[in-house]
Amino acid sequence: MHINHLSALRNKHAELEQKLEREENRPFPDSRTVLDLKKQKLHLKDVILHESASTG
Repeated sequence: MHINHLSALRNKHAELEQKLEREENRPFPDSRTVLDLKKQKLHLKDVILHESASTG
């Protein structure tokens, strides 16, 4: 179950990366959206690292 949870978190992180890339490549990217996506990615990365460390 724990591995599935980490996998889901990694998938969500990858989805955020794709959204961020799409937003940054628009002719006029929304800086607030870019910042929000970056914050979400960073938070997920922290959660993933914490979960990975607690697994061993």
